[in-house]
Amino acid sequence: MKILILNGNPSEKGKEIDGYIERLAGEIKNAGHSVQVFTLRDMKINSCVGCFNCWVKTPGLCSIKDDAREVAKNYIAADHVIFCSPLIMGFVSSLLKNTMDRNLPLIHPHLEDLDGEIHHKKRYEKYPVISFLLEKETGTDDEDIAIATDIFGRQAINVRTKLGFVRLTQSPVEEVLHAIDIH
Repeated sequence: MKILILNGNPSEKGKEIDGYIERLAGEIKNAGHSVQVFTLRDMKINSCVGCFNCWVKTPGLCSIKDDAREVAKNYIAADHVIFCSPLIMGFVSSLLKNTMDRNLPLIHPHLEDLDGEIHHKKRYEKYPVISFLLEKETGTDDEDIAIATDIFGRQAINVRTKLGFVRLTQSPVEEVLHAIDIH
């Protein structure tokens, strides 16, 4: 299985999640999977400007020439993508959210009915399962995690895939590895 990990930790000072991701990547390799980790704070990823060139002028390719193109290429080639971030004000970092937004070219601009809801059509035959690995912030409770999980489920529908899992960095690495293996 080909796994892509997107490390959305915006701070080099918050090394706990970085160390967890490093251990997880090692265990993924030991389990015989291919793994690639992008540390987003070390990449140049601009904000989406809403020009829709990725749908009209350069279908499937963002017109902004930065590292988001490399992320999108590896995202669509992966079997499983794990979005990792510390929770910041109850949600993923703006760095990770920005990267998620820049995957807009991976869906088609045309719409269709999907179980009574209107969503964009698929641009590609296969999309990776997406999962989320989160580091709690002070005061994070079960309701916060439930709200974020609901949003991630909606994100999965919007990018035409399924939500694999939502786990916290408090979970043993082996538990996350097992969750990857069953999806």
